[in-house]
Amino acid sequence: MEQTKELAGGQRIEEAILQVQKEPSQESLAHALTIIRREMKAETHLIVAVDSIPGDAQISLRTVTTEDGKRWFAAFTSFEEQLKGSNPVMSAFTAPIAQVFDTALSTGLVEGVIVNPWNRTMLLDKNLIRIIIG
Repeated sequence: MEQTKELAGGQRIEEAILQVQKEPSQESLAHALTIIRREMKAETHLIVAVDSIPGDAQISLRTVTTEDGKRWFAAFTSFEEQLKGSNPVMSAFTAPIAQVFDTALSTGLVEGVIVNPWNRTMLLDKNLIRIIIG
């Protein structure tokens, strides 16, 4: 699938997440957060899964519940990552990283954003999101 200009930075985010998974450390986490900040400032987009509300014209961002019972907005760095999940036929749109983060920070319904919940996963809680935003 062809990558749009807005999604091109997703590959760099995936690589940074993979590095954290291979060698978990404060340094690799700081590097990943720096990459995400750079991509946010470059106006890179994430793919955000949405659910329609039956009988309503509104949509809501799809959430993923982790084993500890916490809910997270689901966001993906590429269409390939989005399709790896258990429910690949989902509605989605792209949004700037900053907009996704602002939405997560403004609601009490979620802990933050889970990037690539099916593979190369990174949980960005509200504290980490605030660090990225600066």
